[in-house]
Amino acid sequence: MKKILTLIACIASITAIAQGQKWSKEKADQWYAEHQWITGANFIPSNAINQLEMWQEATFDTETIDRELGYAEGIGFNTMRVYLHSLAYKADKKGFKKRVDEYLKIANKHHIQTIFVIFDDCWNKDPKMGVQPEPKTGIHNSGWAQDPGYPASKDRANDKELEAYVKDVLTTFGKDERILLWDLYNEPGNNGKGNETLPLLKNVFKWAREANPQQPISAGLWKWDYQELNTFQAQNSDILTYHCYDTPEAHQRIINLLKTHNLPMICTEYMARTRNNNFANTLPMLKKEHIGAINWGLVNGKTNTIFAWDTPIDSGEEPNVWFHDVFRKDGTPYRKDETDLIKKLNTEK
Repeated sequence: MKKILTLIACIASITAIAQGQKWSKEKADQWYAEHQWITGANFIPSNAINQLEMWQEATFDTETIDRELGYAEGIGFNTMRVYLHSLAYKADKKGFKKRVDEYLKIANKHHIQTIFVIFDDCWNKDPKMGVQPEPKTGIHNSGWAQDPGYPASKDRANDKELEAYVKDVLTTFGKDERILLWDLYNEPGNNGKGNETLPLLKNVFKWAREANPQQPISAGLWKWDYQELNTFQAQNSDILTYHCYDTPEAHQRIINLLKTHNLPMICTEYMARTRNNNFANTLPMLKKEHIGAINWGLVNGKTNTIFAWDTPIDSGEEPNVWFHDVFRKDGTPYRKDETDLIKKLNTEK
């Protein structure tokens, strides 16, 4: 009987290792301590309107990626948050993974690690492969694509293909030190979906645990009245991630509340200048709190994120104050005082 119980215990232990478990606080703290202060931007090359245009073979542009990650390296950024897309994988699994590896080689050359985002509930609900739409004049993120889209995100008939995608990507790159973290679902419940997203959110965490990458997994808190989604995200993330485009005072209150989870934190989206959320008043606060800081975005381009979410400019002329982004396409900073501050904070001890 003793031998049988020992065998059962061993099998249970092996199963737990194979499937993965939520990290302990000690493991999370140790992981965070092994990294310098995590700073960077949400990145998409300026000549891509969305994730599909970034990752499809016909429009995957290593030259632009290399040049623009060079801008990031020049101001001391060490991390980029980058969105993948399941349709690009489905269309060309081998080629997609090859391009992901090529991206990682370029980022690594610039001393930049990557946070990859798996699913996303933001913006356009009907993604399609092939030639992507041109930007709509003066409109923020007019061509960004949800993943897997809607109603695809609530159709459980899609789960088999989505599970295969998640597990293949996380198994292929699950021990890759060029990857910092897996962000499993961006803003679950956005576009009015609410708790409709919860089943897929739960599934992607389950699939990720079964793939058992060595990197931590997370899904960022972003809408504070989504109680059920927030609870699941916070309780199942190895490292706590969140979004905040609020004023410094409101942001500090959010930080104080999130500290009660007693986990390392990364703010994976911030910086909206016209909402009084900018580098000067937010980045020093995040450094003081030892919270990772990933702003939106890096280079002004086809995503049109220099325009505010709810303030389109019909003429398409450059707004007086950019909403997001740090650089123009030629590498010139939008505001040199900002890039000077970013570089200073990234290089000082």
